[in-house]
Amino acid sequence: MDVRFGPFTCVAGANGTGKSNLFDAIQFLSKLADNTLLNAALSIRSEGGRTADLRHLFHRVGDRFADQMTFEAEMIIPPTGIDDLGQRAEASITFLRYRLVLGYKADGDLSTPGGLEILHEELVHINVGDASRHLCFPHKAAWRRSVVRGRRIGEFISTQEKEGKRIVKLHQEGTSGRPREYLAATLPRTVLSSANAIESPTTLLARREMQSWRLLQLEPSALREPDDFTAPPRLGVNGAHMPATLNYLARLSHNGAPPGGATSPVLDELAARLSELVEHVRKIRVDRDEHRQLLTLELTDQSGTPLPARSLSDGTLRFLALAVLALDPREEGLICLEEPENGIHPERIPVMLRLLEDIAVDVESEVGEDNPLRQVIINTHSPAVVSQVPDDAILVSELQEVIIGGQPVRTARFCWLPDTWRCTADPQTPPVARGKLLAYLNPAGTSVSEQIQAAAATRSRRPRRLMDRPDLQPYLPGFQQSP
Repeated sequence: MDVRFGPFTCVAGANGTGKSNLFDAIQFLSKLADNTLLNAALSIRSEGGRTADLRHLFHRVGDRFADQMTFEAEMIIPPTGIDDLGQRAEASITFLRYRLVLGYKADGDLSTPGGLEILHEELVHINVGDASRHLCFPHKAAWRRSVVRGRRIGEFISTQEKEGKRIVKLHQEGTSGRPREYLAATLPRTVLSSANAIESPTTLLARREMQSWRLLQLEPSALREPDDFTAPPRLGVNGAHMPATLNYLARLSHNGAPPGGATSPVLDELAARLSELVEHVRKIRVDRDEHRQLLTLELTDQSGTPLPARSLSDGTLRFLALAVLALDPREEGLICLEEPENGIHPERIPVMLRLLEDIAVDVESEVGEDNPLRQVIINTHSPAVVSQVPDDAILVSELQEVIIGGQPVRTARFCWLPDTWRCTADPQTPPVARGKLLAYLNPAGTSVSEQIQAAAATRSRRPRRLMDRPDLQPYLPGFQQSP
């Protein structure tokens, strides 16, 4: 399975077609950059929740499991970073490919489950001159030059056979020192996860990039909680620490001083963004309770009534958390989000999608503090979401039948619309069938015609949405062609 992502991607499909499995694979790679093989595997959900039997991570046909699984990821890494001991690292090149092959290792004791074994691990560079062939989505050359730079001749991590045993090598940078060699069969974790800034700075930064791949699971209970003054000023994957994060950003916009009763550009921008979703928003502030040492998020409506976070709706809180994330220049890397439409009124879904697209990096401009290198992937089965997403940002998940070991097997595949950039990047793969798209768009009802007409006036200023495509419009309910 080969899946190409742009700055913003929407994966659409029915339940059970592999949308969540794609996120599981991304999260598994991220966990492997920071945990042992066992702990990373135990954190991944199985069909019944968290898995205790590692065998269930492998592809299954009937009662037979595959012997191995392979991951390969191309990534742009940050040019600089800090390792676990506070040492600064600088990448020799920022465009890399990581490949990992894991096998199932049965335990000799039949009463205990087996484990995972590294069969192959590899980290190599992609030449700067080849970047345009790998980054197939439309973008400005100035953006590409701002994120892909450096040079490298050798490998960073490699695997080879030596005296009948698999050896994983961690190559040192900037010195003529010999690579560190590890016996693959006994490795409890990936070699990449052990990198440091002194010997292997580029590998360390690849690790940092993979650690930044997050699946947000915003929980209303966490979003409503106040924060201690000592709480970390960084939004958690569950939405925790929103008051502390917003307080930090507000202070940052005042050069470190508390904003107090004065307006803050960050708080003003957040209130303006929220007013697109909820009417009658006057301002947003972080209340500092000096006696209890607590920070509480508070919204004030147009009548002057203060509304603490605990009184706001779930959808409003999720939107606020994403808006805070969009304003935080420290937030980089990959952000995954399942069904972002939950808790949002259907008429306000375009507002949510616009926010998610704004979180992603703008590939028309160079990266910087006002344009962090961020990528967003969402999944959905909502027709209201699918119809509003730019058509070249859509991946459709579906099941296809293939023959494995002489048996027909249904596996997931991800396909795209015709006449989009992925067709040019992979002309051998057929695009999604029109009927699949209509299955999502049909529930849009009679409002589709009005939405198409409204889109015509702004089409020159925004990407073409799926419902704007002339090859689909005649099939949409409520569509009437102008004479």
